Amino acid sequence: MTDNPLLVETGSHSPRHAPIARKAELRRAGWAGFIGTVLENYDMVVYGVGTAIIFNTLFFPNVSPAVGFIASFGAYAVGFVARPMGGLFFSRFGDKIGRKFVLVATLALMGTATFAMGLLPTYETAGILAPILLTILRFIQGFGAGAEMASAVVLLAEFAPKGKRGALTSLVWTGAAVGSVFGSMAWVLVQMLPREELESWGWRLVFLSSAVVTVAAYLIRRNMKESPVFSELKREHVEAASPVKEVLAKGRRPLRQVFLINMGTHAHSYIYQAFLATFLISVVNIDKAVIPQMLAMGGLFGIPAALLAGRATDRWGRKPVNVFILAFLFLFSFPAFWLAGTGNIWLIALVYAIGFIFAVQGGIAAQSAMYAELFGSKYRYAGVAIAREFSAIFGGGIAPIICSALLSWATNSYWPVAVYMMFIVGISLVQAVKTPETRDRDLSSEANADLGNANARQPA
Repeated sequence: MTDNPLLVETGSHSPRHAPIARKAELRRAGWAGFIGTVLENYDMVVYGVGTAIIFNTLFFPNVSPAVGFIASFGAYAVGFVARPMGGLFFSRFGDKIGRKFVLVATLALMGTATFAMGLLPTYETAGILAPILLTILRFIQGFGAGAEMASAVVLLAEFAPKGKRGALTSLVWTGAAVGSVFGSMAWVLVQMLPREELESWGWRLVFLSSAVVTVAAYLIRRNMKESPVFSELKREHVEAASPVKEVLAKGRRPLRQVFLINMGTHAHSYIYQAFLATFLISVVNIDKAVIPQMLAMGGLFGIPAALLAGRATDRWGRKPVNVFILAFLFLFSFPAFWLAGTGNIWLIALVYAIGFIFAVQGGIAAQSAMYAELFGSKYRYAGVAIAREFSAIFGGGIAPIICSALLSWATNSYWPVAVYMMFIVGISLVQAVKTPETRDRDLSSEANADLGNANARQPA
């Protein structure tokens, strides 16, 4: 055996020599994953903040404030419904044509949809057509995002040398944190405008500015290389004939594992990113201008959190780190809303910081390498995309809607929201305890990681 992380074993126990990625290629891949998720999370944050502070006025004005928030979050959730559709659509391309193709295609979809939102008419000028167009663009945005994250995570995992997979895939979520900061700061800046100008044209600048990130990401991605693992599969002609069918037939266990672990983390992530703002504005009576500032601050904490979480899984293993993070989120559900409900700005800032560290960035970054390692090489992209994005509907997609409904039902009391948070992340915690360790798994193996951990690891 050898210590070379790129000399791996196939299911027939014969060595396969995967091409060694040069440092320049590895660096470009890292930047490609990073800046693409800057755009993806910029899009998500500017839409999420817009939903919390202004969309109910611009696109759903003829209803009560509570119904307006629910309607706004309903349009928000459409993006999450679209995500698994995008994941399914691009799965055949990601596992047959390549991860790079999907990364470039999804970039165009997300960037175009977000830019077009800045050109939309409002309800005042177009009536019911305005929220319909907003919902359609949100669907396109989600369709692209559903394939983006899986492509970036799988490509970086397959590029990473042994012992660095968690660190390299964490760049995806570092980019997401930077996108959160940029998106939040964009709202901070436009909220300096008088209210009339903000509602007439200032909000449009936030969405139109996505063009800058889109162009930068495209320039980096167009010249990047395909991952060494996928290139080797293409040379040996062993790629799946139908990746979706194969992963549904042979990968049901890892599909369930990723689905359940991802669901709770995503729910908490979007409760902190989207719903908490609604709670603070409608119940605690916090000034709307404070929300983007809190999100920007949270994103700043999320940047090192993502990097450290990925490195922690390389050092101590995927399983113990993920179990710790999920257990913390379970225990912090009630304290989070008790602290936020005090109205003390410093305690609210603490809640946002902890939420971004453990849920929004750190928790998801700690899971990324594990997701790629749980699936065999022939349908890895399809597995990660399908499991992650379908669970995102039941996690991030409907969590703000459920929380808004629970808050209204309980007459603005937060306890049902906290119970819901504990319940959904508790499901993820139980699954994380039951899921095997995957660190240093041989990514060129066609077998799923849990079909025999001894055969799934890199040769030592």
